[in-house]
Amino acid sequence: MPSRTIIQTTSVVVVIALVAASLFVGGYNISLGNLFTDPAAAEMFLISRVPRTLALIFAALAMSISGVIMQLITQNRFVEPTTAGTSQWAGLGLLVMLIVFPEAPPMLRMVAATAFAFAGTAVFLAVLRRVAVRSSIIVPLVGIMLGAVVGAITTYLAGTFNLLQAMAAWRSGGFSGIVRGFYEPLWIVAIVAVVAFIVANRFTVVGLGRDLATNVGLNYDKVVLLGVTMVALSTGVSTVVVGFIPFLGLIVPNIVSMVRGDDMRSNLPWVAMIGVGLLLACDLIGRTIVAPMEIPASVVLGALGAAVFIVLVLKQRRTVSA
Repeated sequence: MPSRTIIQTTSVVVVIALVAASLFVGGYNISLGNLFTDPAAAEMFLISRVPRTLALIFAALAMSISGVIMQLITQNRFVEPTTAGTSQWAGLGLLVMLIVFPEAPPMLRMVAATAFAFAGTAVFLAVLRRVAVRSSIIVPLVGIMLGAVVGAITTYLAGTFNLLQAMAAWRSGGFSGIVRGFYEPLWIVAIVAVVAFIVANRFTVVGLGRDLATNVGLNYDKVVLLGVTMVALSTGVSTVVVGFIPFLGLIVPNIVSMVRGDDMRSNLPWVAMIGVGLLLACDLIGRTIVAPMEIPASVVLGALGAAVFIVLVLKQRRTVSA
């Protein structure tokens, strides 16, 4: 059996095991034995464990697919919503809504976060067009600096309006508070994932550059606009529901590309699956190592993602030097 098939089959089995573990690991004892005999366990399973696991799956889809799209649009493997400033802009939108309309329903907060994420991504792309040196390292640095500026403004406003605690909850990116009736807006991400798969070939062509895309008859600007809209929508919704999820869109697309190449349509199901598995694993680590307390999945993912980011940068430098 070819090695790639073995890797893919193993990946599917591991992700299924992680989904099962996410459903049954936690402070409240739920097992297959008492799930059908204990009404309290069954209720806890449906109210908390299933919504939490679905939120993890949808958040992973949102950030992984957004990472793929951003990397193709910018033609840079180090760009994803958190290194392009998109997530930070979504957080600023959420804060602005908390300031001007504190009683706003979650859907209105998502609209504001999505609008700010869209504007922030557009600003990032506009700045890139004016940057003379667009090396693989410079492009994400531009996004990280823009995100740092937006993050500083967000922190200042949060401190001024006594909302630091609310924004700290957003930055933690935890899933412990996800229950039935709270995660459902994330189903929007499933729609974005389907659309991304349908138009994947166009994003692949865009990833080859404006000139080539235009020569084959593709409306480059229209596809980029669609991509930015999908990234902003996914990031905005996930920001409001689960908070800040760093580096997932960076790690997963790069791992999949190293194994399978750069065809987005054939890679997308694997990007989604590996992203889900990685976020589930980080959440399970956070749940178990300090139980009954929890470390937010974003903290575990941030530590892992920073290490992978450094490895990728060093690998890129060696490739350029060779």
